[in-house]
Amino acid sequence: MSKHGRILVAMSGGVDSSVAAVMLHEQGYEVIGLTMKTWDYASSGTNTKETGCCSLDSINDARALAVGYGFPHYILDIRSEFGDFVIDNFVDEYLAGRTPNPCVLCNTHIKWEALLKRADKLDCEFIATGHYANIRQHDNGRYVVSKGLDENKDQSYVLWGVSQQNLARTRFPLGSFAKAEIRQMAKDMGQLELANKSESYEICFVPDNDYRSFLRHKVADLEERVAGGNYVLTDGTVVGKHQGYPFYTIGQRKGLGIALGEPMFVTQILPESNTVVLGRAEDLERGEAWVRNLNLVKYETITEPIEATTKIRYKDAGMLSNIVQVGEHMKVDFHHKVSGIAPGQSAVFYEGNDLLGGGFLI
Repeated sequence: MSKHGRILVAMSGGVDSSVAAVMLHEQGYEVIGLTMKTWDYASSGTNTKETGCCSLDSINDARALAVGYGFPHYILDIRSEFGDFVIDNFVDEYLAGRTPNPCVLCNTHIKWEALLKRADKLDCEFIATGHYANIRQHDNGRYVVSKGLDENKDQSYVLWGVSQQNLARTRFPLGSFAKAEIRQMAKDMGQLELANKSESYEICFVPDNDYRSFLRHKVADLEERVAGGNYVLTDGTVVGKHQGYPFYTIGQRKGLGIALGEPMFVTQILPESNTVVLGRAEDLERGEAWVRNLNLVKYETITEPIEATTKIRYKDAGMLSNIVQVGEHMKVDFHHKVSGIAPGQSAVFYEGNDLLGGGFLI
């Protein structure tokens, strides 16, 4: 019998999840490694070399590490579930004029569910990932995610959708470490190649980071259907033609293909009329936001206004705000105006370092 029980560890082949698995193994857990195949690069229509968590090299790296430390390793093919949910949503959101958050959806609806389903089959009490975040049980009985020690690597933003039921069985071994420490641990393990692995910040199924090319590949005749819509100013004045509304995002300044004598930004996308609205930087500023598809983490409800820090994008520093539930939505009143609220992106609420919850911007 192991000291702490059996735990299923999601292993991408990268340094973070690999060190997490070894760390748990050395702490006395009976570790089982699992690598999920989420995406087939040949389906993306890109010529980019296959890299990252879904590549054959990464799967082999994860397996080799597990074999070296004497614990089992499995591969789970979830390409069908991933494609049906995450990729279809990604395409649908752009066609609806919004900017999707595929990593949140994948964590919430695909990876955690797949991990726990396989954990049950393997009699694992817990699952673990290499996310830089922490988890604890609050005095009110709820499981609370909080920021990782390494502010630059904190990944709590993409975890707001994970349910209480799933958090109860989750462990984050890296939460109290900095990235540099994890790389040093890999070196101390004799895993020099692993320690020096580069990180990928792209969406896993858009390996060249060109979502426009991906949309063209996935949606037949897309360019023909949407090309030639109007650029308009905030007062409705038509100032030119664009390539199609799905190829633009809120806050975009570069690549507009139009010169108006001053910096202009995409301030609104109107899919019904294939219109892209341009404005000045100040036209992007908002004092409030509404959020849908709420999942609350620290508290069951927030029916009275409370002060929170709200992040509207992953690398956003966050802005102090007052938040309160209104029906199925959260109303956010920022203490100071914020720029670039993009419908479809996540709004994530914090109380100090604790994740209150989140949802998608309307």
